[in-house]
Amino acid sequence: MAREKELEPAADAEGGPERSYREQLEYLNPIAQPLASRKLTRKLYKCIRKATKHKQIRRGVKEVQKFINKGEKGILVLAGDTQPIDVYCHIPIMCEDRSIPYAYVPSKSDLGAAAGSKRPTCVIMIKPHEEYQETYDECLEEVATLPLPL
Repeated sequence: MAREKELEPAADAEGGPERSYREQLEYLNPIAQPLASRKLTRKLYKCIRKATKHKQIRRGVKEVQKFINKGEKGILVLAGDTQPIDVYCHIPIMCEDRSIPYAYVPSKSDLGAAAGSKRPTCVIMIKPHEEYQETYDECLEEVATLPLPL
């Protein structure tokens, strides 16, 4: 059994992020639309890491909801594997009403890790900042082109 455990991490390393992305897709909620592609998910995580360094993110349902109501703009990133969905199913509607672009990523634990937290996070708002404006604009453009759910 010890040998099997040794082989598992090696298999994960060989599979790379594509395999884990596919595995994460199995746990998505039915409302997780529009879903970011694997490439866009990586870009969003990169942008979140940069925004965290400059303290330009809003984290968590309560905080994000408060700042959406105050009229703050940015990109909203939601975790697609949050249970129960009642926790945050009203956020996309708020975004559509205020023309805020949003996208779902497959994992709340990866979303929390990108924000420098040990805890999983189900919603993050990335605010624009001149230090990472190029990355932000790329993400904004790609998220805005994702088809909205009906």
